[in-house]
Amino acid sequence: MEEIKVGETFTISDETNEDQTVEVLAKVTLEGTDYVAVGFAEDLQNENEEDIDIFFLKIDNEGDLSAIDSDEEFEKVSEAFDAIIEED
Repeated sequence: MEEIKVGETFTISDETNEDQTVEVLAKVTLEGTDYVAVGFAEDLQNENEEDIDIFFLKIDNEGDLSAIDSDEEFEKVSEAFDAIIEED
């Protein structure tokens, strides 16, 4: 998979195996691992920030996306993205 960039959109399958289009909102590297914050494209088009679900995905060495494994890892990633958002 090619490098994932902010603003890029792609399709993922949700927990019910339904395809959803998501947009990359931010990207951060922590301890040598890349992570992206994504939101559902449909929610982002509506521009109602209160209804936007943002979630984080890990990019592995092959460039594939996966879920974050632990609560500890999730907390570190969440704090890093919060810092990015506060800067904007």
